[in-house]
Amino acid sequence: MRKLGRIAARRNLIVTASLAAVAVAGLAALGPLPGPANANLQQGQSGGLVAFRSDDELRSFLRQRQQQRRRGASVAYDMAVPAPAAPAATAQESAGLVAAEPGITNTQEAGVDEGGIVKTYRDMLVILRRGRIFTVSLADGSMRPIDSIDAFPPGVNAGSDWYDEMLVAGDRVIVIGYSYGRGGTEVNRFRISPDGRLRFEDAYHLRSNDYYSSRNYASRLIGNRLVYYTPLYLGYGSGDPLDALPAVRRWRGDNDRAAFRRIADSRRVYIAPRLRDDRDANLDALHSVISCDLTAPELDCDATAVLGPSSRTFYVSGNAVYLWIADWRQDPKQRRPGSYLYRLPFDEEARPAAIAARGAPTDQFSFREDAREGRVDVLVRSEGGGDAMWRPEFSAGRVALLQVPFGAFGDGSDEAPARFYRDLPPPRGAGYEFHNRFVGDYVLYGTGGSYGRPRDGAGWVTAASVSGGPAHELALAHDVERIEVLGRDALVVGGGGRDLGFTEIDLSGRDPGVGSRYVHQSAGQGESRSHAFFYSPDPGSRDGASGTLGLPIAKAVEERYRRFFGSAATMLFLRRDSHRFSPAGELDAQLAHIADDGCRASCVDWYGNARPIFWRGRIFALLGYELVEGQMTGGRIRETARTNFAPRVAVSQRREE
Repeated sequence: MRKLGRIAARRNLIVTASLAAVAVAGLAALGPLPGPANANLQQGQSGGLVAFRSDDELRSFLRQRQQQRRRGASVAYDMAVPAPAAPAATAQESAGLVAAEPGITNTQEAGVDEGGIVKTYRDMLVILRRGRIFTVSLADGSMRPIDSIDAFPPGVNAGSDWYDEMLVAGDRVIVIGYSYGRGGTEVNRFRISPDGRLRFEDAYHLRSNDYYSSRNYASRLIGNRLVYYTPLYLGYGSGDPLDALPAVRRWRGDNDRAAFRRIADSRRVYIAPRLRDDRDANLDALHSVISCDLTAPELDCDATAVLGPSSRTFYVSGNAVYLWIADWRQDPKQRRPGSYLYRLPFDEEARPAAIAARGAPTDQFSFREDAREGRVDVLVRSEGGGDAMWRPEFSAGRVALLQVPFGAFGDGSDEAPARFYRDLPPPRGAGYEFHNRFVGDYVLYGTGGSYGRPRDGAGWVTAASVSGGPAHELALAHDVERIEVLGRDALVVGGGGRDLGFTEIDLSGRDPGVGSRYVHQSAGQGESRSHAFFYSPDPGSRDGASGTLGLPIAKAVEERYRRFFGSAATMLFLRRDSHRFSPAGELDAQLAHIADDGCRASCVDWYGNARPIFWRGRIFALLGYELVEGQMTGGRIRETARTNFAPRVAVSQRREE
């Protein structure tokens, strides 16, 4: 089967990635830092962004920029960018739409679900894998496969499509995918019955370019409202430039050529005045945030869009969408800012707003909204490329904590003043990838994943209080490949030599310090995505000091199994008792039972295929097509049951990938 755009783009990026850290240096040296704030900064100039007044105004502006680019302006490399939020229902209204039990997805924000590969519905699991949706009943202590269905519409040739993210809203299963064959993002809706039977309902195409990120997720769910980011790259064609605006169409068959219906007019398209007035500004992307009511009989969507350069990072809190865009071509020595932070509140009465800034965040974990303090905190580096494709893996330079009060956001004319930034130490160690996370009152960061460089068994993590004071550099016995929330503390996971290390960062005292450690010999992480990890505190455990964590680890897999499975063949569990780690054992996949599944779409597990699942007091390991249950007794887990939900495929249906 033909490997189309996504694989080619990702392989090309890996080859050129070592150059990207230099090429994206234009994402703004933090120095020179901006001067004093303008007098009106605290109120936010004009109260928010000003949109284009009419289609004619927007069309004229875009055509003018197209002409300038045809005359020889540089073209940004072909990657994605984020955007402003569509006015969804308020977080308070949305939160009440669906009764939710504790989730099984390792999400960044409480109450903001993220598209993933496994969700719950009633007393069953819903699983997305290799272009299909599966349901497995957990009722009455069982594990019983119920149903499966293609993740794409009936009759579709989905060989060039990728189905990456799934959400469950009410009795609907929503699959988010990208089609190179039909072009654009797919939103496919399925109905799920109380007994787990699946039925295709309808499908929609959103006008977009590929949304893929090696770390971030494109979709969020707040109540029953889908919040979704998509990039749209502006071309050089002679057609109507408004054809690039966010739009949707309902899919009614491969032979249907129904036109897209615009879901954002010119009065929902924004640009910061500094970019609008700069004839040399790199405006090659339209960053759109789309909001859809998933319960509507026909998918009801609207969108807000921001014009800007193509580097982006996308973060969603319970109150707003944040979008950081930056110019990768920027000269680090120039004094004008090259980055803009947009805030798009869910409150329909509030206007989208922005502020100019310096530097760039690494990924969504570089952000945290502090609603109590009325600000957003962003950890920025002087060089970075946003979170599209594999860009988060390449950042460099100085580190600073940027803290922006909500009242400082305006129409983007003002720049965040020097007092909003706090210089922090550069990461120590020889690692390559930068990882960061806000945990409690602290932001933590460090480097790891050195792409072939020998791991010497030593690393560092820096912990800095967002309230001020000195940063603390803590020595580790391994590098930093993952930072997670562990109750009120933090967990750092990373490689050290041939082993995989786990280190608790104790944040309960006056100063942060290294707590319990555990080393798992001859192992590495099986998956790098945030959803691959989960920590389940014990009921009644104060501040989560005791609980169980799960993480896939990699083991050697025979080549004949690798294309069906990958490398995450084992789920490792650790116990944490009063802050002390101890090994709890492993649940393994039975590779000998793996058979060709006749995959027809999305045949590479870009988002992984292994998850630890803690549900109503039960513990599971999702390992490819196997679901393995374990029981924790005396701090050790033992297998109690397993089921294989792989599709039964006739020989005539099988095909090579």
